[in-house]
Amino acid sequence: MANKIDVKELLEAGVHFGHMTRKWDPNMAPYIYMERNGIHIINLYKTAAKIEEAGEAMKKIAASGRKILFVATKKQAKDIVSEKALACNMPYITERWPGGMLTNFVTIRKAVKKMATIDRMKKDGTFMTLSKKERLQVDRLRAKLEKNLGSISDMSRLPAALFVVDIKAEHIAIKEAQKLNIPVFAMVDTNSDPREVDYVIPSNDDASKSIDKILTLVTDAVKDGLANRTSDKEGDEATETVAAEVVETVAAPEVAAVVEEVAVAEAPVVEAAEETKTEE
Repeated sequence: MANKIDVKELLEAGVHFGHMTRKWDPNMAPYIYMERNGIHIINLYKTAAKIEEAGEAMKKIAASGRKILFVATKKQAKDIVSEKALACNMPYITERWPGGMLTNFVTIRKAVKKMATIDRMKKDGTFMTLSKKERLQVDRLRAKLEKNLGSISDMSRLPAALFVVDIKAEHIAIKEAQKLNIPVFAMVDTNSDPREVDYVIPSNDDASKSIDKILTLVTDAVKDGLANRTSDKEGDEATETVAAEVVETVAAPEVAAVVEEVAVAEAPVVEAAEETKTEE
């Protein structure tokens, strides 16, 4: 990542607070620094290293033009996730996880298309030909679809990765991603099993300040990846333009030389024809 992660900022955001010691998962032991007042304290140096690792991987995914699906349905994370995901133009799920969202993606796409069909009906006037009761039913259906699937309406294919806040709360999403071999990035607290995800970010997944801090860092990495992709595209276009100009510059003298050679070759023939005409 371009910016070095400041451990002090993570400390101020409360990223280091884990769960009560009696609720811990032993697999999180490598990421725990100490115990204080019955609460585990997370090692922030390891958190910083893991954020950098996850950020680099997410940056590459974004630079390749693929999508990362952000998932957080818990109350304190909803608004933060939707704001951060929208800022980097990525899909997100903040309402109830639709079962089969990944494993039955075709059906989910049909539901999204239904939403587009209703919008089209409203534009071309077909909607007004329905009875009042039918219009009310269609409006309710549209509102329900928008609430659950509106944030993924632009996702035309399966995401390249998932970013999850609280893997215990989003265990269904994790299971679906595992079935399809989709890599999972996640904020993992001391009460969760880090073996379930590919990129572990040991952190406090309950406090809104902590969630905001981690998401700011990872979405900044995604934005960097998108910026690199844009600059690469512009570079390719500029290279193509320069190449075309070079070809034209090189081709012009060559064409002129060929025309001159033809003119020189045809000169005696033209002179002979003129002499023949004069004799006649």
